[in-house]
Amino acid sequence: MNLYDLILSPDEAITLEQMHLDPTQRQSIEQIVKEQKHAKVLAQYGLPLNNKILLTGASGLGKTMAAKAMAHALSRPLLILNLSNLVSARIGETAQNLKQIFDKASRDKAILFLDEFDHIGKARALEDKEVGEMRRLVNSLIQLMDNYPQTALLMAATNHPEVVDSALLRRFQVRIAFQMPSKAHLDAYYDQLLSKFPSEFTAIERQYQISYAVAKDLTYTQVKKNLISKLDLDI
Repeated sequence: MNLYDLILSPDEAITLEQMHLDPTQRQSIEQIVKEQKHAKVLAQYGLPLNNKILLTGASGLGKTMAAKAMAHALSRPLLILNLSNLVSARIGETAQNLKQIFDKASRDKAILFLDEFDHIGKARALEDKEVGEMRRLVNSLIQLMDNYPQTALLMAATNHPEVVDSALLRRFQVRIAFQMPSKAHLDAYYDQLLSKFPSEFTAIERQYQISYAVAKDLTYTQVKKNLISKLDLDI
């Protein structure tokens, strides 16, 4: 069983242009992409790359999509690792498994995406007998981050940055916050989702104050309902 998901298929691809980002998010992500593309020139001037990025915000707001879009923009492989799954295994083996994944990402000049990064912080609340193991795990992760080459990108996503070890947080040069989309952004997203369907199926009740993921589920559910209703009438 793989410890991570390897994303290479064109079916998984998404472009930065397809993402609904606010100006600050887009500027930060595009700057990171440009730095990677001009890495050799920047190195000539002794300028380090920002290659450790922390994405914060609730689920369904596009953090994983941002990693996929960056992988597409840079034509890099993307390794997605859910830390909650990794740490839930035998804790004594977690540091070794992490090193294996970091080494692969380094060799492949990949983007390593650590999902549910806050699980490292939350896991410190385990029983006393496991606290020592978790401290060693955090120290191992710090060392892996410090030794991570600039030819690879490290991205981490968390809903709760406040519970993550402060020493880990200091390793990230860039933090990008993902917040609930505005009405205007959601309307643009609804329009994009509905554009591929015949107009007779696109009469839906739009909801707001929700994530993009929830909006997508609601849209497709209502479009399917409209389509099935027509099929029933045609019988």
